Amino acid sequence: MASPIQQNLIAKNKDYASNFTQGDLALPPAKRYAVVTCMDARIDPAAAYGIGLGDAHVIRNAGGNAKDALRSIVISEQLLGTNEVLIIKHTGCGMLTFQNADAHAVVEKNLGADAKEELSGLDFQPFPDLEKAVKDDVAYLKGSKAIPDSVVISGWVYEVESGKVRSVV
Repeated sequence: MASPIQQNLIAKNKDYASNFTQGDLALPPAKRYAVVTCMDARIDPAAAYGIGLGDAHVIRNAGGNAKDALRSIVISEQLLGTNEVLIIKHTGCGMLTFQNADAHAVVEKNLGADAKEELSGLDFQPFPDLEKAVKDDVAYLKGSKAIPDSVVISGWVYEVESGKVRSVV
């Protein structure tokens, strides 16, 4: 039997599909850019960042982390023709609230020693300073040999309190 979440997915998708008319969009994003942003449920990238269906690749992970997103960025740029990347982190991010040792301790407490061992080398990549994290991610991508110098890379902060974005770098 489907969970309530799965039931909602089925019902909402039925409604969406009944009016869907954009099945002919091209595979590459029409506006040739990618956005790396956080998985935080308070962020609706399409609405907040003005992204129409088919316009851009939206890559989401904990903290809007460029290192985690590198594989997707390379595919987006090399195989699908994007030529700009926006890094957009946000205020009130959970990644500001802990350190690696904290995350590893929670895993061990909740899941046991085997889970802790499985994740022993994992850097959860928390950050204590939001603007520095944006600048660091932009610098990481600009310094990567896997991203051509021709790709425009910028860094932003989305303010969950106001819905506004502001440029950092």
